[in-house]
Amino acid sequence: MRWIRAISAELLGEEAETLGGKAIGLALLHRLGLRVPAGFVVTTRACRAFLRDGRLPAGLDDELMTAVADLERATGRAFGGPGRPLAVSVRSGASVSMPGMLATILDLGLTTGTTEALAVETGDRPFALDSRRRLLAGLAAAVPACGPVPDDAAGQLRLALQAVFSSWDAPRARTYRAVHDIPHDLGTAAIVQAMVFGNRDDHSGTGVAFSRDPTTGENLPFGEVLFGRQGEDVVSGGTTTRPLRALAEREPAVWAELHAALRRIEAHYRDACYVEFTYQSGELWLLQVRPGRFAGGAAVRVATDLVDEGVIGRHEALRRVSPRHLVHVRTPRVAPSAEVDVFARGTGACPGVAVGRVATTTDLAVRMAREAPVVLVRPETSPDDMRGLAAATGIVTARGGPASHAAVVARAMGKPAVVGVAGLVVDVAGGTVTAGGRTLRDGTLVTIDGTGGEVALGRPLVVADPAGDHLRRLLGWADDVSGDRSERDESQRLAAAQAALASRE
Repeated sequence: MRWIRAISAELLGEEAETLGGKAIGLALLHRLGLRVPAGFVVTTRACRAFLRDGRLPAGLDDELMTAVADLERATGRAFGGPGRPLAVSVRSGASVSMPGMLATILDLGLTTGTTEALAVETGDRPFALDSRRRLLAGLAAAVPACGPVPDDAAGQLRLALQAVFSSWDAPRARTYRAVHDIPHDLGTAAIVQAMVFGNRDDHSGTGVAFSRDPTTGENLPFGEVLFGRQGEDVVSGGTTTRPLRALAEREPAVWAELHAALRRIEAHYRDACYVEFTYQSGELWLLQVRPGRFAGGAAVRVATDLVDEGVIGRHEALRRVSPRHLVHVRTPRVAPSAEVDVFARGTGACPGVAVGRVATTTDLAVRMAREAPVVLVRPETSPDDMRGLAAATGIVTARGGPASHAAVVARAMGKPAVVGVAGLVVDVAGGTVTAGGRTLRDGTLVTIDGTGGEVALGRPLVVADPAGDHLRRLLGWADDVSGDRSERDESQRLAAAQAALASRE
């Protein structure tokens, strides 16, 4: 059985169940002629064999040696050997999206010797040592009872693959799959690629980008960027990010290339898209791509705008918007009023309003949610908070931006979230949260507005946004298709149109 495939445009059309969605996305980027780090994919079959037998499958080591040798030739670098050192990333890549749930290890291959070689090559010892530190921290987080990290590159690679495959069965991943009705027997692929160092110098960085705003659907690139950092710093939420537009100011050439790439990908998908990117010394590399998967009002706006742009027809627009999206399309908001007692403000990361009692730990959120709705308030969330995220009705974090772990998981679950609340201090030991000189204890009733970013005390008045022009037009198209203009709610009108379209196929 073949366990490994090189990542190239030739993978397009093959099964995502075997290669994983990330590898298929990378193959698409190759097909579109966009810059992708050289690499290979270890298939989901290898993961399932590992989970079944408790060890990497027979024959995988030989394939790894061949794949690494191909990677060395492609990059002109040596993995663990003398000369210019090759470092790689090892990322999970399941056939279904599980944001932040599975292991990722960066800077792999930096042994004691190759770290020194990297310092000599670049003339930048702090950069080489920072990258080595990141490797050790990544392995310590991904491998329980890690012990001494192997000081040979091949040993590190095997350990990293075991960590990625093992993370498929971690409690947090099982909880996420249970919440989203994802089968437990799929397994994950592992993507091995040459490292692009976002922490290399002042002209390096990393970020995430949507081709359109995922909150509103507006046709403007949206996302976050960090300068001089690596990708895990963006998604962890532990570091304050900058709006994507800051990239245009600091690295206009990189921004221009990224903007062009987003448009090219949109043209292929005929839909909004999402990419993860890193740039090293002014050179842009794309690391992941997928359709935008917007919901609510954003999905409605993107569908109608694409009709106006001549990209899709009205019938296709009707098929793309789920009736369940319309349940939340008139986004609830905390009514503007001088009587609203705003405790703190951050960035709205997922639209909607959530009312619940403050819980500062996952365990407490799970316990309290058995009696009444809770709002999970954390410094930042991690995959280990998955049970609390699932139990909470809303989420607040002191740090992180719209692409942080908390924001991504909240959007996947459709739960209102406020992130990056400046000045918010979460005292887990004391069970309190403090902002603006005021302190709340666990159990305090709060209301959060995932659009405006407010955290208010008590239960203020909530109003719904009126139906906008995009929704009215979409529903008009729906009524034209169904031929039914009786009084029904918006979801029923769209569902009737989709049923009529299906009957004609």
